[in-house]
Amino acid sequence: MSTVIVARPLTREAFAEFGDVIDAGGTNHYPINGGKAERYHDLATAEAAGPNARVLISMVRGTPYDFPLKLSMVERHPFGSQAFIPLSPRPFVVVVCHDSDDGPGEPHAFITAPGQGINYSRNLWHGVLTPIGETQDFLVVDRGGDGSNLEEFHFSHAYEIRLPDRTL
Repeated sequence: MSTVIVARPLTREAFAEFGDVIDAGGTNHYPINGGKAERYHDLATAEAAGPNARVLISMVRGTPYDFPLKLSMVERHPFGSQAFIPLSPRPFVVVVCHDSDDGPGEPHAFITAPGQGINYSRNLWHGVLTPIGETQDFLVVDRGGDGSNLEEFHFSHAYEIRLPDRTL
């Protein structure tokens, strides 16, 4: 029997303990380029620690998952943060876990609003990139450099992640 977790809406307040929400919200924005553009400033902190560390900017094309999702594994990156910024206005699911003495704790699941991105804090247990409904492209900001920056944890039992009834 798996534990059922229903994804809840992603908000800055609900996600603050896990990382940053990246979107055009908040109060730190101002006009640039002669008023023809609006800059939403300092939305997330990219972390890159360890030997020969550097910040990478990449693109990822993610294939959608079937729901309810059977979550049996989470991962973390001990040397750097990891941001996913959608290049389309489609939502995706974000799964995170607090660290415990025995590995990751019980998962928390969020569903982004269209256009929202996230930045996982360094060393935070999280699920894999989980688009909903159709293939989706993302801009990814994370750490490159020497050393292993990936740890995986396989749960002894799967969690079942469900979408709210009104999703898609």
